[in-house]
Order: sequence, then C-alpha cells, then structure tokens
Amino acid sequence: MMPNVNPRQMKAMMKKLGMNVEPIEEVQQIVIRTPKGSYIWDSAEVTAMTMQGVTTYQIVGQPRFEEAAVEIPKEDVTMVASQAGVPEEAAKAALVETKGDIAEAIMRLAQEKQ
Repeated sequence: MMPNVNPRQMKAMMKKLGMNVEPIEEVQQIVIRTPKGSYIWDSAEVTAMTMQGVTTYQIVGQPRFEEAAVEIPKEDVTMVASQAGVPEEAAKAALVETKGDIAEAIMRLAQEKQ
C-alpha cells in the first residue's frame, strides 16, 4: 500500500481505475505443472486482481517441487537389458535412476556386474 493513504481511499482509487482486488478464500492447494515437474503449494494466500478485463493471480506462500515421473518406453528397457545382460526389472530401475539416459544406464549396469 501507499504510505499516508487510508485503505478506504485506496479502495476508492482502485475502483475509479477499474481495478478489482479480491482474496480467494479457503485455498487448499495450488499446483503448477511443467515438463520438469510440479510446483505445489499446500497452503497459500491467493489474491485475484482484475484490471481492464484481465485477471492476474498473486500467490503468497512457499511451494515444494516434485520432479515429473520419467516415462520409460518398453523398447528402451528391452535394449538396456539385452546390452547389459541383466533382467528387464534391473534395466528399468537403472533407466529410472538415470532419468531415461540409455547409455548411462548400460554403463552403470556394466560396472555393477564387474
């Protein structure tokens, strides 16, 4: 807020400018998904501000980040298993650990066999 302006005056000025600011009550969770993962707020204060027909949202709180699960194609699992000479379960586990990097998974499995 601006110093030396009482809230009532501020609200009147905002209304005159066509601004409408409203808190969103009882927010339980906010999730923003990206290809790399999700930002998750389990509790947050959210304010919606509408000005000239455009609404923006302000989120106040501390998010946590959860990495996206890596989708491992069956063909990759089969290839790693045959190249490293290990069961498919071990190949899939190595691919998950390496986030789908086939070469890295084969190298890790080969080192473990030595």
